[in-house]
Amino acid sequence: MLVEKLIIISCVIGASLGIAMYSTLLERKLAAWLQDRIGPNRAGPGGMLQPLADGVKLFFKEEFIPANANKFLFIMGPSIAMLLACMGGAVIPWGNTLEIAGRTVSLQIANVNIGVLYMFGVVSLGAYGIMIGGWSSNNKYSLMGAIRAASQIISYELAMGLSLIALIMLNGSMSLNDIVAHQINGHWNVIYQPLGFLIFLVCAFAETNRAPFDLPECETELIGGYHTEYGSMKLGFYLFAEYVNMFISSALMSTLFFGGYDIPFVSLFGLSHNLETILGTVFLFAKIGGFIFLFMWVRWTLPRFRYDQLMNLGWKMLIPLALLNLIITAVVGLLIK
Repeated sequence: MLVEKLIIISCVIGASLGIAMYSTLLERKLAAWLQDRIGPNRAGPGGMLQPLADGVKLFFKEEFIPANANKFLFIMGPSIAMLLACMGGAVIPWGNTLEIAGRTVSLQIANVNIGVLYMFGVVSLGAYGIMIGGWSSNNKYSLMGAIRAASQIISYELAMGLSLIALIMLNGSMSLNDIVAHQINGHWNVIYQPLGFLIFLVCAFAETNRAPFDLPECETELIGGYHTEYGSMKLGFYLFAEYVNMFISSALMSTLFFGGYDIPFVSLFGLSHNLETILGTVFLFAKIGGFIFLFMWVRWTLPRFRYDQLMNLGWKMLIPLALLNLIITAVVGLLIK
């Protein structure tokens, strides 16, 4: 049992890091296509080795810590951000079970009955990595980026949480595995919660600090924001954590609203259990890929918000809409019963 869990943990972390690494190349290729220019094409065939070249470059860049910075917290900031980004995949069901040598192997690291709360806890703690890094740098621009990140994440977590309360009311469980099973036996949650999904999607952009919500690192105002003073692999951890968070957010949206590893009508083909499980996992990663493409498409299409627009959207639009969605879900649920 322990060996199985270690293998699954290694696979999930490896897949998260690998997909995040090549998401950087995909984004640069997509940006080049949208802007009608040539993207990375020098390192390897078609630029396929560009992420490896970037990683090697970061490893060999000069390692420095500002003289007036808090050295311990300066190192802890990116470490916390990267660690918590990798922890998010622990409760996501990446597929059904596999039958191997008479044993049933679950493709989920931890099937806890409060999986939704676990994800919120990890997301909330992720803000500390940014805040600690910005404050410990002893740089006013970095501190301003950290303050922006804290207020932004707190504001949009409220709307995200309210949108998920309606989803929990609909499914009757906070276990991600149960939520997927509920969708397999019925319909995908996006059909019943379209407004909740849209609210969650917008909040996911804000939680991952992706454009047009990238105010904590707005280079036109803050040089580089909370990671202005960072270089080498400490900067690499911050940049890499953003892509891992984007992957985990995409996996979470696929799980909560689009059936997770569910393939509609696949049971009609009479496939073996293991083959159906493998195809379900592949289908889940296809859904994740679609959301990652959406993250990148929006970044290179929409302009950045002003900070007052950012806060007004969160407090004056998304939270009232999330409350309205919650009330409608409750009323409809009572009427149906």
